Amino acid sequence: MYIEELFIITIFVVFFVTIRNYKGDNLGKFIVEQIQGMYEKFTPYSFRVVREKTKQLGQEYTPRQYMIQVCLFAGFAGIVSYLYFYNLIISIIYAIVAVSFVPYLSYLRCKKVYSEFIFEQIQVYTSNTIMEFSTTQSFVKALEGVKASGVLEDPVLSDVEQMISMSYDNGTIDEALEYMSRLYPYFIVKNMHQLFLQITKEGARNSADSLENMQLDIDMLVESVYRDRIERATFHKNFLQFGIMLYLLVMLVQYLLGRETYLQLLNRWYIRFLMHSVLIVNTYFLIKGEKYYYENVGAE
Repeated sequence: MYIEELFIITIFVVFFVTIRNYKGDNLGKFIVEQIQGMYEKFTPYSFRVVREKTKQLGQEYTPRQYMIQVCLFAGFAGIVSYLYFYNLIISIIYAIVAVSFVPYLSYLRCKKVYSEFIFEQIQVYTSNTIMEFSTTQSFVKALEGVKASGVLEDPVLSDVEQMISMSYDNGTIDEALEYMSRLYPYFIVKNMHQLFLQITKEGARNSADSLENMQLDIDMLVESVYRDRIERATFHKNFLQFGIMLYLLVMLVQYLLGRETYLQLLNRWYIRFLMHSVLIVNTYFLIKGEKYYYENVGAE
């Protein structure tokens, strides 16, 4: 008769016993350390790389921001699921499932930050190489000038250094260009490398116009990418508002039917199955939208 209450009390007892056995300074530190330990244990290497770069750029969430996100997810999922089923156990389960999405969303956000950083670095690499080449008329000297300018950061800086070494070792720029184009398959990189290869093979005469046109193409591409980011941000905000409203449609259903009638309908298994399906489909819809928003940012 009191299974739900007993279940909740058991959870709290286990939670507080665990806290009492912990010898740390405070509860917040304990929770943060436990979550960070799980992150380090289960996250893939690729996530650690992009997360470390996100930290270096100063765009990683603080432990407090992650805790706020966890509380918001758990609270929203618990409230919404309770409005659907009026069952505390089901609400707790949905709250736990919602919190489990926090690491995945963090991964997507870090990938977005990393992708934007790489694109900006590629923009700097292509623009400055063209300007240096206009002065030196040598691709390797242009790379050395870009490297010495201090405008590049790792991993692009290390790859430019590798290109310089490969060019000197092989006596040609062919392999170095192929190496960079393979690592960063942007059109502006491939087109610029193709132009430099053509100039190197056929001579540097009358190359000024081609270089200027290439620089204009890069500027137009960068402008379109930043415009796309603004449009994506606006779409993302509207998308989240629409997704949240879909969850709350159950309130309209209860208003039209009446709460008592709705509770009677919940006694039927196929109605419960339908409501679970609505929650799952809405969640899948939101996750797919978030994945679309965070991926391929800064790409051409």
